[in-house]
Amino acid sequence: MKERSDRESNKGRVILIIPAYNEAKNLPKVVTDILSQDFPMDYIIVSDGSTDGTHELCEREHYNYIELPVNLGLAGCFQTGMKYAHRMGYSYAVQFDGDGQHRAADVETLYNKMKEGNYDIVLGSRFLEKKKGGSMREIGSRLISMAIKLTTGKTITDPTCGLRMYSDKVIDGFANRLNYGPEPDTISYLMKNGASVVEAPVTIDERLSGESYLRPINAMKYMARMLISILVIQRSRKRE
Repeated sequence: MKERSDRESNKGRVILIIPAYNEAKNLPKVVTDILSQDFPMDYIIVSDGSTDGTHELCEREHYNYIELPVNLGLAGCFQTGMKYAHRMGYSYAVQFDGDGQHRAADVETLYNKMKEGNYDIVLGSRFLEKKKGGSMREIGSRLISMAIKLTTGKTITDPTCGLRMYSDKVIDGFANRLNYGPEPDTISYLMKNGASVVEAPVTIDERLSGESYLRPINAMKYMARMLISILVIQRSRKRE
């Protein structure tokens, strides 16, 4: 009965899904930022087999969290959060980094854009109001934008931005389908199959502590994988 009551009370509400692998140094500031907002939002930290004391931190500070016993990677970790959002009846879920790069204040911006057009997905974008530079990451982002344009006919200015809001329909897809991941290739696939997607301006900060997985070599591998997936794999994938 309690879970049913929780589901009913969560209708219309927003939950932030925070995949976290060894982000114990950053999570206190991330959670403080979330709790300081006037806009109502819940959160769930999904610790992806962390070994840096994330579990102990969440227990000590009484954070809302799920502890995965092994490292599943971003896709499996995020799907865990989406399963939770789906089971608890949330109408909107936000993909939100645990490293301090995302600003909780931008969640309201995504929400307002979502409600404005009843969209399926709202993507945060750093480049709606400014041009991309010439760094390797931004060149890679341009290439992914071109691939999405080629396969969907639609322009996405910032396909690699990880700050995104999903409607309950898309939450269901992520929660119950194995081939959905929180990456540009899945966004491209969903767009190709009729999902309504729009961008809203956001600000992305530098990570608070630690080192990003996307160092130069890994970033190039990531961009190549996304391009192959968008242009070949997702393009030929049958609609589910």
